[in-house]
Amino acid sequence: MAVKIICKNKKAFFNYEIIEKLEGGLVLVGSEVKALREGRGNLSDSYATISRGELWLLNAHISHYPAANQFNHEELRERKILMQRREIDRLMGKIQEKGLTLVPLSLYFKNGRVKVELGLGKGKKLHDKRETNKKRESDREIRRVTKLKQR
Repeated sequence: MAVKIICKNKKAFFNYEIIEKLEGGLVLVGSEVKALREGRGNLSDSYATISRGELWLLNAHISHYPAANQFNHEELRERKILMQRREIDRLMGKIQEKGLTLVPLSLYFKNGRVKVELGLGKGKKLHDKRETNKKRESDREIRRVTKLKQR
């Protein structure tokens, strides 16, 4: 299985506590796929939602493909995520019951198809974010000290 990562949502792990990860396919037009092959995707403010019994990716930015001219796509359009019906139903129950959010974590090519990795996340409070920063800083300091001791 050849996996080529297109883009990642780095803010997702800072703003949300990711409980579960899922994979789904994206329904795209040709110019979107070609733009993604050039790495022109951005997931920074995007999210996924369930409406009309289907899973949708919103606010994902895929830039125009220059060679498509007049046949180009809208950059911020809604894109359908393909997933099994029972998985969508299970997600719908979790989102309504526990107040969780579906956050796209990354876009990647898998066997020539564009896939999106979704995370079922719970929003972090300000003190949780501070805790994450402290932990990251202490881990960085520990790595630096151990690196100096190895020399």
